[in-house]
Amino acid sequence: MSVARPLSASLLTRRRLIAALSAGGALACTTALPRMAFAQETPAPAPVVAAPQQAFSFDALSEEMRVLSTQPPVSVQIPESFLSGLTYDDYRLIRFNPERARFAEIEGAQFQLHAFHMGWLFKEPVLLYEINDGQARIMGFDTDDFIYEREARDHVPEHAQLPGVAGFRLHNPLNRPDIFDELVAFQGASYFRALGRGSAYGLSARGLAVNTGLPVAEEFPRFTRFYIERPMGGAEQIVVHAAMESASLTGAYRFVITPGAETVMDVTARLFFRSDIEQLGVAPLTSMFLFAERNRHEFDDFRPNVHDSDGLGIVRADGDMFWRPLSNPSRLASSYFAETAPKSFGLYQRDREFDHYQDAAAFYEKRPSCVVEPMGDWGRGAIRLVEIPSDLEVNDNIVAFWVPEGAVKAGESREFAYRLRWGDLAYDERDDRAHVLETRAGIGGVSGVENTEGTRKFVIDFKGGMLGNLPGDAGDALKIVTTVTNGEIETQTLSHIWGTDIWRLVLDVAAPKGATVELSAHIAGYGRKLTETWLYQWIKA
Repeated sequence: MSVARPLSASLLTRRRLIAALSAGGALACTTALPRMAFAQETPAPAPVVAAPQQAFSFDALSEEMRVLSTQPPVSVQIPESFLSGLTYDDYRLIRFNPERARFAEIEGAQFQLHAFHMGWLFKEPVLLYEINDGQARIMGFDTDDFIYEREARDHVPEHAQLPGVAGFRLHNPLNRPDIFDELVAFQGASYFRALGRGSAYGLSARGLAVNTGLPVAEEFPRFTRFYIERPMGGAEQIVVHAAMESASLTGAYRFVITPGAETVMDVTARLFFRSDIEQLGVAPLTSMFLFAERNRHEFDDFRPNVHDSDGLGIVRADGDMFWRPLSNPSRLASSYFAETAPKSFGLYQRDREFDHYQDAAAFYEKRPSCVVEPMGDWGRGAIRLVEIPSDLEVNDNIVAFWVPEGAVKAGESREFAYRLRWGDLAYDERDDRAHVLETRAGIGGVSGVENTEGTRKFVIDFKGGMLGNLPGDAGDALKIVTTVTNGEIETQTLSHIWGTDIWRLVLDVAAPKGATVELSAHIAGYGRKLTETWLYQWIKA
């Protein structure tokens, strides 16, 4: 069954579950939560004490987080209350009352703020502040700000002040001028996600990834406070600041959010390290890939494709373009793409045809792509792609992030600035290089006859560009450029698909059992490169 997965209502993915639990203490399972207590039995929690108003600037927040990095981390202790007993079944019956939306009173306001309720997995409070004229004022929330449906009403006291919230979302007339649609949501550790015009929620971003996909335990930094600048009437963007805290580091973040067909977020991250970090993951993106044409045979499902993203795209410093189709591997897989000052990297949903998904509930064809565009020189490092085996679409099993070169040591500070673009992010048809339209895979050899086991066939369709304009008899002027590691390409052919602008490359690859095979291919001709570079990792079972 397909799952739409809104942050506030549906099952959390595996990675979001881990993130939420890491903030509030590990639980064996949701049934281990304390038995529900009625409101009259357990008092409302005392609110976290915060200064009612204070001067604010991003530089001041940065200095505060730098000082905190020199001190041991401190966790907020919340007394037992009705929040402690909220189960998943209760939590999904709680929603913010839209009539209590913050900023709705501003004439001509283009942004409204809704909060997420604490409880269930979200044990530690997140504090929200409104910035107005350089002053930060705490946003207080109480039970009157939320709607408690059915059984949830029996467990919540009236007019009770809350110690904080679990996060928030911003609404904007993104698709229609008369409706405030959800635009961006921050909830769970440092997770957040956004929508472009016409998008449906899919992949997420994170503020930071620490030791992801390593033998050591992964660390999940949290956004503990948000400072939201009060928007002016008619303002086309909104600015959000955040304080990050973790065992190994602190940080100050600034997000400048501009909604549109492509929603743009300009991010500045200032990081201060309490201890050494084995692997720092900058601008991480998290997504889901279950199956597509290349591994469809492993799933008995009526849908042809199930994924939030279908590939990792990289634009190098010289403008060269790489496309790495995503995989659902048989074992934990990792790929590193060494780069110096890349122009961009991102997780894309290139396939936008409903017929290719046939899911009238999840609308995978509407899931946004998200690309990271570094601002300034990020120097040397690597883009890392982690692919986690999964048999359920509720699991986020894809992570991509930038790993800067060099060790990260206690006492250091680093700053990264980058732009996130969310939306369809269609391939730029002005580019004269053909792009990878689809990657298919199957048993190697000649179709329809018995073949020797052990080879794998990869079928790569390149579409458009100068290559797409060539006639079918131009093949003699074209060159297939391939590389393979830990395997051997036994045959390769290139042909034009009649009546289209698609050229099809077919590779038959052999490898020993258990090998991790790295493949790359592109088409060249007339003294130039005619396609982006196709990359793939095949784990030979």
